[in-house]
Amino acid sequence: MSARNDSEIWLEANECSARIGLSKRALRLYEEHGLIRPRRTQKGWRLYGANEIARLHEILALKRLGLSLQRITALLQGKATDLAGVLSIQHDLLAEQRERAEQGLALVRAAQAKLATGASLTADELIRLAKEANMTESNTDTVAWRRYDQARPRTEVKIDPRRFERCTGFYKHPVGLIMAVTLEGDRFFLQLTGQPKVELFAENESNFFLKVVPAQLTFASAGSDRAETLTLHQGGYEAVAKRIDEAEAKRQSEELGERVRNRVPHPRSEETLRDFLEQQRCGTIPSELLSEELAEIVREQQPIVSAELESKGDLRKLGFRRVADDGVDIYEAQFAQGTLQCGIGFGQDGRVHTLWMLPA
Repeated sequence: MSARNDSEIWLEANECSARIGLSKRALRLYEEHGLIRPRRTQKGWRLYGANEIARLHEILALKRLGLSLQRITALLQGKATDLAGVLSIQHDLLAEQRERAEQGLALVRAAQAKLATGASLTADELIRLAKEANMTESNTDTVAWRRYDQARPRTEVKIDPRRFERCTGFYKHPVGLIMAVTLEGDRFFLQLTGQPKVELFAENESNFFLKVVPAQLTFASAGSDRAETLTLHQGGYEAVAKRIDEAEAKRQSEELGERVRNRVPHPRSEETLRDFLEQQRCGTIPSELLSEELAEIVREQQPIVSAELESKGDLRKLGFRRVADDGVDIYEAQFAQGTLQCGIGFGQDGRVHTLWMLPA
């Protein structure tokens, strides 16, 4: 039965487990791990209110994302419930699943219509049908829980600045950007190519976080005290940057500076951007052109981007304008019904890692 206290309803263990779909054993297990703390009546009966139910919703959402109870406990123990964050993740996950389901249904219907005419499906059509209609390639769950983890509030601790000296130096991001890590007095800073310097705050001697955006850095050594890699945790993804020496960082910076001054685009940027715009206008995702992270973002935004490009009509002219300070090539795309400014940047693997469009 439920108990009412003022305006809040409290559920006993039987009713709570029945309404949510959990066993009483699961409720006790979460309590043993310190994830929920139900009230007790004078007779020792457990009561579950709004706060406990919100935390149970949070636990179930993270279990749906594939996290173990040990991982959930490490993530949530001692922290306030972030129901808004969980709902945001669930919204993104369900929207992505719905979109992929709709794409799969469209492919199935097209295949059925073709077979009904007596024609057969090509190998390419079968491959795409197997990949999209069966929904086996999505890593949205992993990305979603990482976003959740990365967005949680961090607590700053003070560390001896001398211990941070092992982290200072230059690292090369997979997209080719140089990440300069510096110590100024007792403060720590990070600066990416073409971006302003931002301050880092310590969680411990190896893990740091930014306050300007929900992002964290992890420094790791390789058999020595000096950090050899820097992992950037942001947007649900993890990018590992390897240490390079100052001479190499200076050489790459000078090469980029020369590209910017002389307005020299990447040799494949115009062709790749043109291909991307055409495929997106037709409602397809050119995953083979994009990094894994960018492909996931493009998939999430595809309905909006496709509608925008379709409203613009045919692409009439694609003109190069300049190279931005971060190495991204800037183009102006003139369509039959309007103009967009586009940016495209390549990573070391030859795939597109940066892509954006804005009204010109």
